Amino acid sequence: VQLVESGGGLVQVGGSLNLSCTASGTIRGITRMSWYRQPPGKQRDLVAAISRAGKADYADSVKGRFTASRDNAKSTLYLQMKNLNLEDAGVYCCKACDVYLGGRHWGRGMQVTVSS
Repeated sequence: VQLVESGGGLVQVGGSLNLSCTASGTIRGITRMSWYRQPPGKQRDLVAAISRAGKADYADSVKGRFTASRDNAKSTLYLQMKNLNLEDAGVYCCKACDVYLGGRHWGRGMQVTVSS
């Protein structure tokens, strides 16, 4: 399974950005998918997770601003980010749990930069 993220980049404070993560390969076992971010010099933390049925959970810091969704037919995970602040900057990567192959798959990650 390969996960490829897209949509990262530079945005101003208060702006919006939409991220995508597309899975390919043997994807039939993918269940829960998640977005993580790692700010500079800090640990990687969970931002949002979504079940195959579409139920999403969020970190408290992004509730009301970020929306995770997925299109199972396209094997794609999305993250709509609004009202971005400086603390939202970091490397964002997606993760997929796999009940067929077992374990978890990670994307390579992409940079999100928020400027003041």
